[in-house]
Amino acid sequence: MKQLKFKISGLECASCASQIEEASLKINGVNATSIDLMQYNVNMQVDESVRDSDIFKQFNIIADKIEPGAALVAENDHDHADKGSHALLRIISASILLVIGLMIKENDVLSFAFLITSYLTVGYDVLILAFKNIIRGKALDENFLMGIATVGAFLINERFEAVLVMLLYQLGEYLQDKAVNESKKSIANLMDIKPDFAMKLVDGQEYKVDPDSIMVGDIIVVRPGEKIPLDGKVINGIGYIDTKALTGESLPQDVQVGSDVLSGAINIDGVLEIEVSKAYFESTVKQILDLVENASANKAPAEKFIARFAKYYTPVVVVLALIIAFVVPLVTQGVLYDYSYIYKALTFLVISCPCALVISVPLSFFGGIGGASKVGILFKGSNYIEALSKAENVLFDKTGTLTEGNFAVTDIVTEYDKAMVIEYAAMAEYYSNHPIAKSIVNEYGKEIDINELSQAEEIAHHGVGVVYKGSQVWSGNYKLMQLKEIEVSEYVTDKSVIYLAIDDKFIGVIIIADEIKQEAYLAINNLRDLGIKDIEMVTGDNQVIASDVARELGLDVANANLTPVDKVNIVERFLDRDESVVFVGDGINDAPVLTMASVGVAMGGLGSDAAIEAADIVIMDDNPNKLPIAIKHSRRTMRIVKQNIVFALATKFLFLILGTLGISSMAMAVFADVGVSLLAILNALRLLRVR
Repeated sequence: MKQLKFKISGLECASCASQIEEASLKINGVNATSIDLMQYNVNMQVDESVRDSDIFKQFNIIADKIEPGAALVAENDHDHADKGSHALLRIISASILLVIGLMIKENDVLSFAFLITSYLTVGYDVLILAFKNIIRGKALDENFLMGIATVGAFLINERFEAVLVMLLYQLGEYLQDKAVNESKKSIANLMDIKPDFAMKLVDGQEYKVDPDSIMVGDIIVVRPGEKIPLDGKVINGIGYIDTKALTGESLPQDVQVGSDVLSGAINIDGVLEIEVSKAYFESTVKQILDLVENASANKAPAEKFIARFAKYYTPVVVVLALIIAFVVPLVTQGVLYDYSYIYKALTFLVISCPCALVISVPLSFFGGIGGASKVGILFKGSNYIEALSKAENVLFDKTGTLTEGNFAVTDIVTEYDKAMVIEYAAMAEYYSNHPIAKSIVNEYGKEIDINELSQAEEIAHHGVGVVYKGSQVWSGNYKLMQLKEIEVSEYVTDKSVIYLAIDDKFIGVIIIADEIKQEAYLAINNLRDLGIKDIEMVTGDNQVIASDVARELGLDVANANLTPVDKVNIVERFLDRDESVVFVGDGINDAPVLTMASVGVAMGGLGSDAAIEAADIVIMDDNPNKLPIAIKHSRRTMRIVKQNIVFALATKFLFLILGTLGISSMAMAVFADVGVSLLAILNALRLLRVR
């Protein structure tokens, strides 16, 4: 299985996009297709054996059949501004011709000439597309509905209303496209973190190059006001950097020699020389941009419902219009043709266009994703917004999530030389990325010669081992000592304990302390206020430490001494009761439980491939209080989605009834549809504002 990603041009209709998604699954080798109209992206999962060019060609045939002119392109379609200007010019020209036609209505022939010219000026593209779709057997779309309704109005001598309906329809499409494009720009501006260039330092000379040409180990120079183009470490200079676009943190971060910096941050003052630690395609900024860009591909159930609804809604309305036009007068009056019923049927067709609904709902979700990214919360899809809004229970990992994770050695309990204990423990922990391991290596404080180390081994949630100076060294928790059958009594304390054994002989323990994050207290209180039923800790740490932290924070349960399998079993306990459960962890060692939970949230995993891969939501700093913010925002998003659905459907059905009763005209129906679309779009844009 491989992933293909294309840009699509000439496609604006959400209903058509849904039809193209479904039809493309008939292409040999295509397993899944998702079209994101917010970014004009087409994401496809295809078999490894198929050729990209074959998929490209067959997809274009299908797309053009459903929406004439729609096609995959290599880059973004940049002609939206030109299309908008052309559409506005046509609307203005048609309006002038319509006014002239009304002013000379005494001259029937000349008035008709101006009216039909006005009609064709503003609606020729609708008629052409409707005709093409009829030939291709895809008649039931908005072009067909508007075409048949307005042509029918001309045939029953409602010339002015026919032109006015087409004029209002095109004005609505223009305003709708303008509003949607402005919203896309607003969302894009929120994530305007992509660096335009990098200043590479070579032999004292600076060269302006593309960020993707920089290699790991290269030195780059970042001046005040410039974006940091790649992840790296400061090797010269001091100053402050603005990480707001990445983490939502408004306070500048102080950096100096040795500080790690992330791409996308802005250098506020001071000239920084940075040694690049990740190539551009692996950098934080690239991962964030990919996450946001692809987020709309994972569609929420509400979006899928609207797509299915639009698919069946329009044909039903067309059948009902035919019944109103011919069956009702035949049954009630015994005639096949009656002017009033024909007019009611044509009004019914005009009202049936589901544009407001199929655009406002995905736009609401996209606005929700964009607004959350503004405060450093990345949703990998709108389906996770909907899932998080239903959160009932939350499970937290401990280290680095509820606690600082900045461990420090506070004591060494041993009968041997303490310097020797810390030396051997540092050798064993050298290859581990765990914060506790790093604290031991930092405490040792000397350079480690890896040539003296061999047979490094890590036993998940137990500890590590290595052969050093010919001796087998084990460093880890009490479970590791039991696993290796090393005789030792458990050391009881409210701090983290690392046991050290050399050649199967217990040597001593290293005591390591951690601190609870101040934000953790606020996070738990806010989760309680949101009505979360059960808040538990799941950790591989010992029970004494876990219970102490849980008691301090007011958690319901402290589950300790857990393996990854144990954590999965706890998640399954909630799922078996059909309860939604959110797991929050660092995303590195907890991939199984992140995947198993209803929603997996990576905390403090910015820049970690494992975190971004396993989690459904990535919180771009290590602030646990971002979780209640994310839950609150997801619930607000779902409220706005439901508001738009109810508002659009209620207005639509109201005017369907009024049109059937002869109370509403075609022009009123179009005006209402335009108004509903714009109000729904403006309602969705409220999601860009997140506190």
